[in-house]
Amino acid sequence: MQYTRLGRTGLSVSRFCLGTMNFGPESSEADSFKIMDRALELGINFFDTADVYGWQKGEGVTEQIIGRWLAQGGGRREQIVLGTKVYGDMGEGPNDRGLSAYHIRRACEESLQRLQTDHIDLYQMHHIDRNTPWDEIWQAMEQLVREGKVLYVGSSNFAGWHIASAQCAAAERDFLGLVSEQSLYNLSARTVELEVVPACRAHGLGLIPWSPLGGGLLAGALQKATEGRRASERAQKAVAERRAQLEAYEALCQELGEKPADVALAWLLHNPDVTAPIVGPRTPDQLEGSVRAMEIELSDDLLARLDEIWPGPGGEAPEAYAW
Repeated sequence: MQYTRLGRTGLSVSRFCLGTMNFGPESSEADSFKIMDRALELGINFFDTADVYGWQKGEGVTEQIIGRWLAQGGGRREQIVLGTKVYGDMGEGPNDRGLSAYHIRRACEESLQRLQTDHIDLYQMHHIDRNTPWDEIWQAMEQLVREGKVLYVGSSNFAGWHIASAQCAAAERDFLGLVSEQSLYNLSARTVELEVVPACRAHGLGLIPWSPLGGGLLAGALQKATEGRRASERAQKAVAERRAQLEAYEALCQELGEKPADVALAWLLHNPDVTAPIVGPRTPDQLEGSVRAMEIELSDDLLARLDEIWPGPGGEAPEAYAW
């Protein structure tokens, strides 16, 4: 396994982040335990989850599964960098969501209980909260850091402007602020290259791409799928809309002798702004296959061919659309 620093911090994380969104809805608890055990064996030390995962409001099903895995001991907690998220709807009350200090404090305490740990390594804001001022958010996060319940703070689904605003507000308080941003980023979804990627670079945030395979679109989607996300109506609609690109992409991967999913992951890993794509396996075998991507080297010619198939926004803003 390869490792890198998380943004401008001194924290070392694996080049792959284990996504756990399937734990509960798609993967049984027993299989989830096997996936996490295998991740450790492979050297993956970066685990990502969220309080809303499991999709049973207020239950935190996925966090509970991870908590029971950690409770087995054996140095599991000490070997991983554990990230979870706050913002989502966790109840019926008016303050059961968002980034108010009230909700952040309560959500953190409840995540700690479900995860059966005394601290969260990376506490990520799952979405921007346009109704809560940064002074309130940072005051709440600072308190959690002082109490040792949170070590680092990250964001997810932020725009470049949000990242800049957050960091300016944190700097005024002499607080570290954000150390990472988790964004939708893959060959077929490159909008973040306009402003989010340069904002992360400028402010020293590690970039953690979610959905690196485009919900299965980049994982051999033209092959008949009978289970998982590729079999869904939404996925099949995306395949129909992108068929020409997928045919060209999968033909290129066949020419290389590599699996489409591995090439898609390798494309992200070659980007120096990317810290660790999130891989969200449903089975241990799927996790095993992802590691191959680290061995694939992409030449300039190959990168250019991928750009032809999956064109980005034209570079960074404003040059992408203005002189």
